[in-house]
Amino acid sequence: MGLFQPIPDATATTDRTRPLADRMRPLSLEEYAGQEHLIGPGKPLRTQIDRDDTGSLIFWGPPGTGKTTLAKIIASMTKAEFIEFSAVLAGIKEIKQVMADAERARQYGTRTIVFIDEIHRFNKAQQDAFLPHVEKGNIRLIGATTENPSFEINGALLSRTRVYVLKPLTEDQIVQLLRRALTDEERGLGTMRVQASDDVLKKIASYTSGDARSAYNVLEVAARLAQQAGTQPAEITDEIVRDALQKRTLLYDKAGEEHYNLISALHKSVRNSDPDAALYWLGRMIEAGEDPLYIARRVVRMAVEDIGLADPNALSLCMAARDAVDFIGMPEGNLALAQAVVYLSVAPKSNALYTAYGDVQKDIEQTAAEPVPLHLRNAPTGLMKGLGYGKDYQYAHDLEGKVANMQCLPDNLRDRSYYRPTSEGIEKRIRERMAEIEKLRSSNRQGDRS
Repeated sequence: MGLFQPIPDATATTDRTRPLADRMRPLSLEEYAGQEHLIGPGKPLRTQIDRDDTGSLIFWGPPGTGKTTLAKIIASMTKAEFIEFSAVLAGIKEIKQVMADAERARQYGTRTIVFIDEIHRFNKAQQDAFLPHVEKGNIRLIGATTENPSFEINGALLSRTRVYVLKPLTEDQIVQLLRRALTDEERGLGTMRVQASDDVLKKIASYTSGDARSAYNVLEVAARLAQQAGTQPAEITDEIVRDALQKRTLLYDKAGEEHYNLISALHKSVRNSDPDAALYWLGRMIEAGEDPLYIARRVVRMAVEDIGLADPNALSLCMAARDAVDFIGMPEGNLALAQAVVYLSVAPKSNALYTAYGDVQKDIEQTAAEPVPLHLRNAPTGLMKGLGYGKDYQYAHDLEGKVANMQCLPDNLRDRSYYRPTSEGIEKRIRERMAEIEKLRSSNRQGDRS
């Protein structure tokens, strides 16, 4: 197969050597399932397609949602040349050759659509090679990506394209596609005469997480297993589906956006004191193969950011969970992480330390870095003592109440207050103790005046 591939025609889709997902690829918008928010009547992309004026586009969505299919349908409905290549295979040399061909074609009145699958795999230099040709109108660029374009696509190129977000297909939509594949004798599995109940098809749909391509692959394997079982009529059962699946494929990319979406969901569920949701999101990450020590590090962060001194034991328990994961490994360590996130979820919440340190960072950044007050400085040498280091320092242990009326912040921040404990958990007692300390300091202040 060459680098540049033509649009598959109806003959190609009936080639039985091709995977079912490829044979069942919709050839028109009428066959296309899902994305009604984009291609429904009167929706923006549908209007652009009907006018044959799509411009340059980026399709962003998870695998199996129809990004490539939609690009090919647009190509079949437009009066433009269509060139498809993969970002995995193409380099600068190939890109420049295509751009030169497109520029010559435009001089003869022919428009060119260039479709790039996995456009996020192109580096900045490769993406820059498209930019002048998009600006001149030599090509209409359609890119497909599973990654957030804000992070992966060159800003200059992104500003000259329109991003459309494709959603995972619903279970009902996938069931409809699978049912069509089972009965289609020309492109699907209709000649195999295999039966499947709606419940079985729903199970396949739920296991494939909105990925139509993955669902087709499971159905194709299951249909063969049903035929090999020798029952008449051949039927796909729950047991056959389990065999076909082997292990549920979860939508997850440890280096991609879903990685951050899931850890965000876990953190926010813990913060909202929802142990059930926290366990679910934790399970999603663990079962998808996330690094357990990464999860443990983030759980430790949750302990200090959202619980803090409201429950000082939270940090100790999370560090113990990290050590347990490191010591016994997985899958045994998953329960240690589960214990930690449930504990954090039901623990009293306080972000007082988090906000206090944030205020400290702002003051450090925005105020002058004044020297340490002389009375707080160490004076190990005679010279330092002569310069006033340590003069008027008050040793708290020698005072009643162990609190001196002594300024410990620099002069420009002398009245600044950072840590404001809440009334949650242990912080309630800390708050009472801080009030007691302030009374002692005030009393010593009055004694100094007298």
